[in-house]
Amino acid sequence: MKLNIAFPANGTQKCIEIDDEHKLQAFYEKRMGQEVDGDSVSDEFKGYVFKITGGNDKQGFPMKQGVMHPTRVRLLLSKGHSCYRPRRAGERKRKSVRGCIVAADLSVLSLVVVRQGEQQIEGLTDAQVPKKLGPKRANNIRKFFGLTKEDDVRQFVIRREVVKGDKTYTKAPKIQRLITPERIQRKQHLRELKYENARRQKDAAAEYAKLLAEKIHQRNAEKAEIKKRRASSLRAEA
Repeated sequence: MKLNIAFPANGTQKCIEIDDEHKLQAFYEKRMGQEVDGDSVSDEFKGYVFKITGGNDKQGFPMKQGVMHPTRVRLLLSKGHSCYRPRRAGERKRKSVRGCIVAADLSVLSLVVVRQGEQQIEGLTDAQVPKKLGPKRANNIRKFFGLTKEDDVRQFVIRREVVKGDKTYTKAPKIQRLITPERIQRKQHLRELKYENARRQKDAAAEYAKLLAEKIHQRNAEKAEIKKRRASSLRAEA
């Protein structure tokens, strides 16, 4: 079985193949999300703690969280489920997935280093891969560089170098949720439009109520006039 170990702190990962079944006994009957001590796997992992994040069986079917089964099952999956990407709106499909319990039929087991041990693992903990892309949101840039709200985050955007033929230039992401004078002015304009619309609706409602009251008063006056004429005609006949 291959162990695909990731170390998020350094952004590195390494695939280690282990043929000894006794070393793999520590992972058997464990579920996705559970932690395993590295001491029970090998001496080189002494002090390490690994978290099981997934894996694939020998036919390539992925493990699915929540399926409490050590073998392969067929499930009806829809949008929002893992291990499935719908091609059409409302589409559902029955697909084969592997249960989340680790067994001997796996070919690759994905692990994440939760706690680092005493020794360094060559190619995993002793190396560091720089982040290709920096933060994009304004608040995340401030958090990344320890800035205050008074600092201009546009001066701290991480640019990446692009080589295209003979030309070399840099690209920077568009900063998201950046508060600029134009944005403040636009929000103020939208707020004024909202208030103006509310005032217009209020005036229209008052005018309609006034017109309705006049119509009701006029109708009542007409009814009273008709009653008066009818009463006078009845008295004249009598």
